[in-house]
Amino acid sequence: MRIHTKVYMDYFKYDISDHIPCEICLAPAVDIHHIEARGMGGTTTKDHISNLMALCRSCHIKYGDLKHYKNYLKSIHLLKITQVK
Repeated sequence: MRIHTKVYMDYFKYDISDHIPCEICLAPAVDIHHIEARGMGGTTTKDHISNLMALCRSCHIKYGDLKHYKNYLKSIHLLKITQVK
């Protein structure tokens, strides 16, 4: 398991057998997406929960690496991580 996937699953207490919903459409997530892309400079906290969100393949393609959706993704993800506390 990749480090960023483990960080995400541990934070939300998911098990490998759990249904992990896409944070946008609630379909089964297949990717843990870096909001600040690793390949484009990323951030110093690239594998921190604040930079990781679960996405289905369709939403990852539609929103994932497009700069004009970054604030949208951040706002959705912030709601999810604040609900856990």
